[in-house]
Amino acid sequence: MIGVALSFAFACFGLGLLMNIYRVIWAPSLGDRILALDTMVINAIAILALFGILKGTTMYFEASMIIAMTGFISTVSYTRFLLRGDIIE
Repeated sequence: MIGVALSFAFACFGLGLLMNIYRVIWAPSLGDRILALDTMVINAIAILALFGILKGTTMYFEASMIIAMTGFISTVSYTRFLLRGDIIE
């Protein structure tokens, strides 16, 4: 039963990644592209967590935490660059 649930979850998050890729390419504004990239990071974290459940190891959970921190920092810095034109003052 857990295999069916994992397959369904992988399909849903994979479809979400495809929709985010579409949004990154054909978004009307730069803010929408940043939001789509941030959502892609969240979907990638979910896929890594699901893969960790599938394999039964905690290594993928640690990797997902590193990706979460990197994704947060990159989203904040890119948004700050767009708003101020400067990352470090």
